[in-house]
Amino acid sequence: MKFSKRVLLKLKNKNKKLKPQYYKKLKRESLRGLLKGNSHRPRLSVYRSNQNIYAQIIDDTTSNTLVSCSTLDRDIKLFISNGRTCEASRLIGEKLAKLSLKKNITKIVFDRGRYLYHGRIKALADGARAGGLDF
Repeated sequence: MKFSKRVLLKLKNKNKKLKPQYYKKLKRESLRGLLKGNSHRPRLSVYRSNQNIYAQIIDDTTSNTLVSCSTLDRDIKLFISNGRTCEASRLIGEKLAKLSLKKNITKIVFDRGRYLYHGRIKALADGARAGGLDF
C-alpha cells in the first residue's frame, strides 16, 4: 500500500502502524522542503545524538559543506566534560560563528531538522547569534 505524506502523518497521529524511522524521515523531509540554502544565505544544519551535537553550514545550490563543527573537535573537548549539555551546544554555536565569519558568512538559514527548538538546539542557535551570525 502506498500513501501520501499527509496521509501517513495522519496515520501516525491516529496511532496506526507506522515505523518510527519512516515517520522521522517524513518529518525531516517536510521541513527540509521549506528551507533551502544558497550562496548568499547558506543553511545551518543541526544533528543531535544522545552523546554529541553536530552542526554544519551548507550551500545547497552546489551541495558543499562550507563550515562544520561538533563536540568531538579537540579544541571543544578541552572545555567540556561531555557533549550532551546546553553549555557544550552554546560553545559549538560560538565556534561555528567564528569559523563562518572567517569565510565571510554572516547571514544563514537555520535548519533545526526534526528536533524541537528547545534545549540544546536553542542553545546552539543562541551561541551562533552571540558569535555574530544573523538568522
